[in-house]
Amino acid sequence: MIKNALDNHISVLIVDDQRTMRLILRDLLHGIGVREIHEAENGEAALDVLHDHGLSYPDLIICDLHMEKMDGMEFCNTVRRSDQLRDRQVPIVILTGDQNSLVHEVSRQVGASKVMTKPINATQLKNMMAEGIDYSLEIAQ
Repeated sequence: MIKNALDNHISVLIVDDQRTMRLILRDLLHGIGVREIHEAENGEAALDVLHDHGLSYPDLIICDLHMEKMDGMEFCNTVRRSDQLRDRQVPIVILTGDQNSLVHEVSRQVGASKVMTKPINATQLKNMMAEGIDYSLEIAQ
């Protein structure tokens, strides 16, 4: 469980096809004390990071829902079925501008720990991390 980014050395993987959004999230995470931040521009690139570059077990993945090549739902579903990450049950937070409750429910069904609606601010991000997201994989098992 991630209780407080300021009290824990945690690793976060940001997955978003928009460079500006990755920079915003990086700044927000730095602002709440997270120092180890990795980035990927889509789900496929994130899987490459997870499998090929030693970041096999991030403490948290923050992933956009709508991306080219591999969207957030497909990425989440793939991670949950991966032999490498399934036992770790890494929390995956899906970010979306879509407020449709069905989209949120389907995201959770494919293994998202939490779905948050954009725009997101530092307080929301810190609160999400402070409340802990270790309940994440009840759905994905």
